[in-house]
Amino acid sequence: MPGPRIIIVDDHPLFRDALKQTLELSLNDPELIEIGGMQELSDFLAKTIDIDLILLDLTIPGVQGFSGLIHLREQHPELPVAIISATDNQETIRRSLELGASAFVPKSLPIEEVRDAINKILAGETWTPADYDPTRPENNENAEIMARLGTLTPQQKRVLKMLSEGMLNKQIAYDLEVSEATIKAHVSAILKKLEVSSRTQAAITISKIDNAF
Repeated sequence: MPGPRIIIVDDHPLFRDALKQTLELSLNDPELIEIGGMQELSDFLAKTIDIDLILLDLTIPGVQGFSGLIHLREQHPELPVAIISATDNQETIRRSLELGASAFVPKSLPIEEVRDAINKILAGETWTPADYDPTRPENNENAEIMARLGTLTPQQKRVLKMLSEGMLNKQIAYDLEVSEATIKAHVSAILKKLEVSSRTQAAITISKIDNAF
């Protein structure tokens, strides 16, 4: 029986190689696919989704904050995604799980714990670090902003991400292959949902939250 097919998405070859060696020792004949960025991952998944698990770093080329996770949950909701990241504070873990991650594995974990975590994730369990406390109160302002962000459509989230990067409506329209009028309508809806009056205020709002996208 073939082993699990796992994609390791990280832009650091040394880390990918170390994680690959760890998984080869702890799993039965795994097929491990190494990918360095979001576009490469999208291209790969366009050809096949016969994957048992995606191990996703939050900081890879082509993503900002949680945008990679959000994209995967929107485009491939059937694929389990576990975040494996050096940023492992309570709010980052909480937000990863809220956005659909199956688990959160800190890069700082000892090898033995990483092996245990991956085996449990493949068995269908939700895995988080032992010191993660889901009952810990969330920052109220951050919670309100996240609630507003949650009302945006997937396309509005993409437009907001581009706005936060300083792109003009014309540039966004070109990249998304829609009319400039459509982008203007999206921007108006975004400002209303975020309860702000300008593009600058929208960018400031999401900048208050680390890894908002």
